[in-house]
Amino acid sequence: MFSLRARTVVFDIDGTLCFDGRTIDEGILAALGECERAGHHLVFASARPVRDLLPVLNGAFASATLIGGNGSLVSAGGQVRARAAFDPAGLRALLEAAGRYEATYLADGPWDYAYTGPVDHPIRSRVDQGDLARRVDLTELPEVVKFLVVGASDMAELAETGRRLGLTVNHHLDEAIIDFAPGSTTKWEALASMEIREYVAFGNDINDFDLLRNAERAVRVGAHPSLDDVAQVTVAADPVAVAAEISLLAQAAGVVV
Repeated sequence: MFSLRARTVVFDIDGTLCFDGRTIDEGILAALGECERAGHHLVFASARPVRDLLPVLNGAFASATLIGGNGSLVSAGGQVRARAAFDPAGLRALLEAAGRYEATYLADGPWDYAYTGPVDHPIRSRVDQGDLARRVDLTELPEVVKFLVVGASDMAELAETGRRLGLTVNHHLDEAIIDFAPGSTTKWEALASMEIREYVAFGNDINDFDLLRNAERAVRVGAHPSLDDVAQVTVAADPVAVAAEISLLAQAAGVVV
């Protein structure tokens, strides 16, 4: 049995806890409950905005902290706040680049969203599943906290342009999407802003790199090669395997160093 100092456990959602884009397996939910009852504080940290985390969690774990938009949104006690947003000049530059490459996108505000992509794009099934928000024109968003490109004439060049603009860029080649966040916004940076520095982390993709790199115990779900150098433990992208690994944390809660 391993020992832990950390009493916070941070979970990515899609590909880590949720494998169908909509629900979390009952076995994983039960293991999360064990973990919480053992005294761990749960944090769910996702590329999704908080609005789109709520239907997946379906009312469970009301005391959990939620981090959305890869760190640009946080919710504690049911209060959602934007902690990072594109500044007007940076957003204009990104939109100019998006126009040059004929990009279609999903842009998230603190709650509502704008979408210009195809109606049948896979991302649409994960947007506002609970009918909690409004789809509006980009100009109606009070601020933009996340900008997800779902199509462009040259995705690689658009991603590189975003990096030159000083944005955080996650180019997901397997899904053919580019996730832009303002400045150095990451899940780990959001945790640090809340003074959470000792934690266990579960993640599966490139946007979990810093989260896992700074964790006391870093669990990779699946085999994404970008996490080779930071994962301490790797488990299969399977609900039974993930639930078993979470249950280990409940067992380790009584072992403190």
